[in-house]
Amino acid sequence: MSGQGHSDIPNGTSTVSTRNSFQSFGARSPMMVTFVLVSLLVTIGVVSVYLKPSTIVLSELYSPGSLWRQYTLREAVEYISKNNTVIVCAVGEAYLLLLNNWLISVARQKHVEQVLVIAEDYPTLYTVNQRWPGHAVMLSPALEPASNNYGSMILELGYDVMYNDVDMVWMKDPFPYLEGSHEVYYADDWFENCSCFIYLRPTWGAKLLLTTWDKEMNSQAWHEGVNDQPPFNWAIAKTSGKVDGYLLPRIAFPSGNLFFGNLTWANETDGQHAIVHNNFIVGKDRKIQRFRDRGLWLIDNHSDESPLGKL
Repeated sequence: MSGQGHSDIPNGTSTVSTRNSFQSFGARSPMMVTFVLVSLLVTIGVVSVYLKPSTIVLSELYSPGSLWRQYTLREAVEYISKNNTVIVCAVGEAYLLLLNNWLISVARQKHVEQVLVIAEDYPTLYTVNQRWPGHAVMLSPALEPASNNYGSMILELGYDVMYNDVDMVWMKDPFPYLEGSHEVYYADDWFENCSCFIYLRPTWGAKLLLTTWDKEMNSQAWHEGVNDQPPFNWAIAKTSGKVDGYLLPRIAFPSGNLFFGNLTWANETDGQHAIVHNNFIVGKDRKIQRFRDRGLWLIDNHSDESPLGKL
């Protein structure tokens, strides 16, 4: 972002005489003034299409089709990444409220500017970028929601990737839990590994895991409509010994079955949770109500803390 500077007026021309000259010009030819102003606005509009998101000031005025459909993953990652890391989520219009709630929790841990939303539809792409320019991208052609190809693409660009489901709330900063230099980190989901939270470094092993996972997702062995977690676990098994994976502690990354289903455990371990996952329950409205019941539906009273504001 460029700051405002002070420009010198050449040849000693004073601001007073300049202003008087313009007023005199306007008085003589009001139609000419109108023409000049309209021409200037059109020129600004044309030039702005080619500017990066960080230089766009009046992005809300631009037609979405003229800008965000041309926004590439490389541009987005270069704009958003911090410490060579991008926090990624994939979401469609129906789950924008859950996205907003999650963003508040991420903002409280000072990492929200690293978030990139992979939009699964155009309303999400436009809504996010209108309110938070540059933080949403739709891959072209748009990927299937279950696909993890965008993770592989970001790794190929040389960046670390932290993937989150949006039915989560950050209670603490999760980065200190990424101990050592493992290639892949993932959470426990009670009886299997969870594809809801994954951290990957741009290594050969991490890329192999995502490639294997994608092949499993597209395998005829998985019928249409199955979620991506069983194929993720099969991919981990098939790449065992080739990928340095690390299972994050259950107490810090509890599943919904544990945190919401066992209140005694949740109370006894209070203060030790990093990210809470609201899974083991189906339906957006039911997830929202369960968040509310535990005081974790943040957007009712804290929507101003989200970069998207109140939706």
